[in-house]
Amino acid sequence: MSKKSNSPQVLAIIPARGGSKKIPKKNIKLLAGKPLITYTIEESKKSKYISRIILSTDNEEIAIIGKKLGVEVPFLRPSELAEDHVTDLPVFQHCLNWLRENENYIPDIIVHLRPTAPLRKNYHIDTGIELLLKSPGADSVRSVTAVGQHPLKMWKIENNRLVPFVSEEISGIKESYNMPRQKLPLAYIQNGSVDVIWTKTILEKNSMSGDIIAPFVMEERESVNIDTEIDFSLSELIMKK
Repeated sequence: MSKKSNSPQVLAIIPARGGSKKIPKKNIKLLAGKPLITYTIEESKKSKYISRIILSTDNEEIAIIGKKLGVEVPFLRPSELAEDHVTDLPVFQHCLNWLRENENYIPDIIVHLRPTAPLRKNYHIDTGIELLLKSPGADSVRSVTAVGQHPLKMWKIENNRLVPFVSEEISGIKESYNMPRQKLPLAYIQNGSVDVIWTKTILEKNSMSGDIIAPFVMEERESVNIDTEIDFSLSELIMKK
């Protein structure tokens, strides 16, 4: 499959708000000499399948950088959709509704590409798209990586006592926290690199994932998601190898 007229219309949406509490201007902070968002834009433009790339931002500076890098910024996101508490769903629904109302454009597939995953390559994006197309009944594909710290060895504190975060009733494993990790079932964490979703999942099911999510397993070294200054340093270190 390629970007032909009879192929599914694949829209990549890159959400990049201007506010960031931990790292000011995180999405355009320099990483190895380039604004962070550059890596996501460059790799998305190399995809075999993506038809259009739209940057959803509330910030003029980010919008200018996005346009210079060759992606569409057809609107500035409303400020109420750029607050800390806002989830992805209303942001994506806003973008899709804007395109439908202003361009009569409704894509078949949405690729959610976060700027905070600079180690994601174009072949990861294309693999995610291919997995959705090859997964009958799936509402979406989500990239994950194997966890280093197993959830069955995690705790919460109640009344100054340690209580298993996942109860034995749920896990079905007696004292899982005392078992070797190798004896426990494999566990995965979403890495924020590639989410591929049928448009109808977002618009009709009002969900960014739907009920059936197909897995896309990525390696740990490909899965750094930038949230702290340490993550910036780790990403630069991996890039140099």
